[in-house]
Amino acid sequence: MSTQTNPFIVILDTCVLAPMPICDTLLRLAEDPGFYMPRWSQDILEELQRTLRKMGYTEAQAGRRVASMNAAFEDALVTGYAALVSTMTNHPKDRHVLAAAVRCKAHAIVTDNMKHFPASSVAPYDIEVLTSDEFLVHQFHLNRELLEEKLHRQAAARGVSYAGILQRLAKCAPKLVELLRTD
Repeated sequence: MSTQTNPFIVILDTCVLAPMPICDTLLRLAEDPGFYMPRWSQDILEELQRTLRKMGYTEAQAGRRVASMNAAFEDALVTGYAALVSTMTNHPKDRHVLAAAVRCKAHAIVTDNMKHFPASSVAPYDIEVLTSDEFLVHQFHLNRELLEEKLHRQAAARGVSYAGILQRLAKCAPKLVELLRTD
């Protein structure tokens, strides 16, 4: 997953963008060109806003979150994939995600809803499907120092300890947290 000559492009599915601890971690890593380039579609963002509302966010809060994401990652929005949706063979509710991944030539889809992306559906496009935990473990092995630095900054921004951030991430990324707690 080298980003030196060929940036690693990743579609982030709604299920990894909704929970704040994992979303915050994923987006903080994407701020550094040494990690990866995040991508999402308007369909993903609309689903994110609906999901955030179900989680108790106000419409304004959900809108600010999406606007902040788009402002921070101006090149993240994938367009021009609608015609591909009907040709995708994965779960109907997530065909738009795979279509966007194909359109932007993503290397991976990061999702915690693996059953919607069977290998038979993504293999023709040479796209990996990774859980958020698997993806973060890969990032750990690529650059542990930078990953830990980002997590320390995340802890400071959230007003919690480093251990507190790890505790928050443990639910979504248990393998990563285990690696970080092991020296």
